[in-house]
This record gives sequence, C-alpha cells and structure tokens, in this order.
Amino acid sequence: MKTASLSGSPREGVGKKDATELRAKGQVPGVLYGGSEQVHFHVNEVQLNKVVFTSDTYLLQFEVGGTTNDCVIQDIQFHPVTDRIVHLDLLQVSQDKPIRVKLPIGTEGTSVGVRNGGRLHVVYRRLPVVGIAKNIPESVMVNISDMEIGDSIRVSDLEVEGCTIPLNESAVVLGIRRTRAAMSAASDEEGEEGAVAEGAEAASTEE
Repeated sequence: MKTASLSGSPREGVGKKDATELRAKGQVPGVLYGGSEQVHFHVNEVQLNKVVFTSDTYLLQFEVGGTTNDCVIQDIQFHPVTDRIVHLDLLQVSQDKPIRVKLPIGTEGTSVGVRNGGRLHVVYRRLPVVGIAKNIPESVMVNISDMEIGDSIRVSDLEVEGCTIPLNESAVVLGIRRTRAAMSAASDEEGEEGAVAEGAEAASTEE
C-alpha cells in the first residue's frame, strides 16, 4: 500500500458538544483502536480529506500525543447532506496480524469487446482484501485485453499474492456489456447477410 503521514491531537472531551465544537473549527473527531487502549483524537479536516477523497488506499503513519503508529482507516462517517467527514475510526496495524482493506481496481490493456462497441462495466471499484500490511499491494490489476462482449471476471479469476479476497468466488468483479450501438451494428450485419443470401437465392432461381 501507499503510505501517508497524518497527525492529530488528543481530545480533552468525548461528548457530543465537544465533537460539535471541533467540527465548527474544521476538526474531525476520531478514535484509534487496536492498541492497549483506545485513543480519542481530532484531526484537521483539510489534511484528512487528502487521504480520504482519493482512489488510493493508504497505510497511515499517524502521530498523536507524541506517539506514531501505523494505521488504516477502519470506518468513516459522512454528513448525510454535505458529505463532510464527521467521524473517523483508525485501526492500529500489527506487523503479524492480518487486516482488511479495500483496494482500487485497475485495468490493463484494451478489451476486444470494447473495440467492437461493448462497454466496460466495473462492479467493484474497490475490492476488499485481507492480508499482512506489508503484503498488501497498492491496487488489484486486471488484464482485460482478451475479453469479448459478454465476458466477465469473477473473484475466482483473481489472485492477489499474499492476500485473500473475502467475497463469494462467483461474484462478478467486472465485465464487458453489450451496448445499444453494438446491438444495432450486429442487427445491421444480420440484415446485410440476409439480403445477400436472398439475392443469391433469387439469382439461382432465375438461372
């Protein structure tokens, strides 16, 4: 995974009033789990946005109260109207304990089906994986070069070295769908073939 640095400050109060006051000052309250005890903190909203509103998944080197820990984002709560982050849960990462994160799906190559008028449909923009932090890659890459219209990639077709994918093996990750343009082109081709066949049959009858 990519790494990023983030710093926070310990929270003096943990009530609803305190959280509201922090948000009004551009701070996001949060909790750090996974250590010997929970740590309540707040972080700058602008700095937090840089590691949240991105397609990347980060291993955070999070500093709070003079101590730095490797962490991953465990949960985020957003405001239902403004989409601003209102609360953050971080999980401290152990060197030998598996963690679950969601990795972005990337594609390599140009699908044969897309060249023929199909459309790439990605079901999972981010794929959950479980593994030791040092083994988790930055993304899950899928080669789609040989995919025809109607083909799909399922969880069983993927392999993330050193990690497992906690999904049903038959779950579709991405596929090539037939578009209206492709359907129209196929229909036109069938019409042309039919016309040619009829013409050939008529010529044979005349002879």
